[in-house]
Amino acid sequence: MRAKEGAQQRTNRGVVGDSREAGSSVLKKGQTSLKHNMGEAGVAAMAVTYQKFDPAAYLQYNYIPPRADFERKDSIVPWKLACLHRAFTEGQQTGAEAVAEGEGGSLDWTPYIQYVCKLEGRSPSAWKEKAARLREVVSDVLPIDVHRAEPMAPDALPSEGADCLVSCFCLESVSPDLDTFTKALGHISKLLRPGGHLLLIGALQESYYFGGPGVKIPVVPLNEAQVCASLQEQGFSLIRLEVYTLNQDMKVGVDDVCGVFFVKAKKN
Repeated sequence: MRAKEGAQQRTNRGVVGDSREAGSSVLKKGQTSLKHNMGEAGVAAMAVTYQKFDPAAYLQYNYIPPRADFERKDSIVPWKLACLHRAFTEGQQTGAEAVAEGEGGSLDWTPYIQYVCKLEGRSPSAWKEKAARLREVVSDVLPIDVHRAEPMAPDALPSEGADCLVSCFCLESVSPDLDTFTKALGHISKLLRPGGHLLLIGALQESYYFGGPGVKIPVVPLNEAQVCASLQEQGFSLIRLEVYTLNQDMKVGVDDVCGVFFVKAKKN
């Protein structure tokens, strides 16, 4: 408000200013409520769509060559595994408790475990030992609802929280908009102890993917700046951001994704 001249002017303009501020406050509350309701409606609509999700088809779309070609370093899956390998060998993710959320299903994971053995400098034949070790340490599979303020049951994790959380193509795939994505990020942060690490893999500039024949599932399109801003808003310090840009032969008609991001971040 420009400088006022005279007491009467100050009084009149003061009243006008207060009215506008009050109206603005009501409008903001209304906008927040509407935005919240739209977000809830979007989440509910996505939940209905996911009832048609076909895990076997999804795995065939994304986890066979060319996207999972272990003879190529520029293939998507080897790139993701290399990012995770670097993150876990930097000496910061050494805790006993970790939570993983994201993808699963029935597929022959042998080539994947063999590739991880290769990254670790071990013989690919060591995969059987590694697979047996995984079966020993994975004690249970628990549900996580990223849209709830408390994503897991209170007694599912130690009271201090997990040391590390790995999320792969989850949050953007179940969020109808950026605001919902950011809130979901805040929800899962509650699963981590202070100083715990988040390893986040997600799609860039993707608006949909096929979760089965004819099952087109919407995705919130993200860019790198939005991912970084959401992390900061929810109390994470970014350690590293890596980006994979899809080659033309990786665009196989099952989505419109342009790239993949890998984030390593620390909970403040």
